[in-house]
Amino acid sequence: MQFDDDADLDTSEVRDVRGSRVPGGRATVGGGIAGVIALILGLLFGVGPDQLGLSSGDPAPDATASSAAQVARECRTGRDANTKDDCRIVAVVNSVQDYWDQEFTRRDAQYATARTVLFTDRISTACGSATSAVGPFYCPGDRQVYLDLGFFDELRTKFGSSGGPFAQAYVVAHEYGHHVQNQMGTLGRTQDGRTGENSNAVKAELQADCYAGVWANHATTTPDESTGRPLITEVTRADIRDGLDAAASVGDDRIQEKFQGRVTPESWTHGSAAQRQEWFTTGFGSGDMADCDTFR
Repeated sequence: MQFDDDADLDTSEVRDVRGSRVPGGRATVGGGIAGVIALILGLLFGVGPDQLGLSSGDPAPDATASSAAQVARECRTGRDANTKDDCRIVAVVNSVQDYWDQEFTRRDAQYATARTVLFTDRISTACGSATSAVGPFYCPGDRQVYLDLGFFDELRTKFGSSGGPFAQAYVVAHEYGHHVQNQMGTLGRTQDGRTGENSNAVKAELQADCYAGVWANHATTTPDESTGRPLITEVTRADIRDGLDAAASVGDDRIQEKFQGRVTPESWTHGSAAQRQEWFTTGFGSGDMADCDTFR
């Protein structure tokens, strides 16, 4: 995946609080088996940690972080996105939101921009206080995506994904798929607390995968506001393979087999590896969100 070197990045869409210390609250959800359980339940989930039962105490304000302005200082252009992980996230967020803004406009609707918050270790949100063990998540309470960049290392080392820039892009686009669901009223209707391969929770996750594929289809044709040219200039077949590999690596069956030694479909919240790949491929193949009706 390559970005236009001359494109300007909009860092206002990403809030960097890495290095902040969140005071107060009770014990955090740490590593070991607790962290594994949190990952199994919370990985790429569409709701905040309090709704997963993973909140680590009363929300507390973020302290001022020395790295708070790092993204704004260092991520200026597409050239920065081609060389730095955090700048790549900024560029992907910009591209994803440019696409959905144009898609909503085409449908005579208004797209509300959502920020991505980069954090380390622990974060306080409108959905509760969470640790990195929860994995990337979208909080409908404050309409923000939360991401610890260390997750991408775990995606490779713990979950066996091939990694790569487009694996990161897939994760970001999936979370913004939940933001789209939230704006369309879909997300709230699916949070009924039920699990299982035919549950609304699984259908919501698969739809977010499909929406990620829809964005990927348009990634190299969506014009950037600063140049009028696409911010992303190239997505290769190898990139798509990396995205599909990441989708499979966080399938419920793969995670359960790896961490508990057996597959229990009745407890699924995200769908199988094959389903996640299938729905990403569906969105990528057609580029039409109308084909992402996983509830049908």
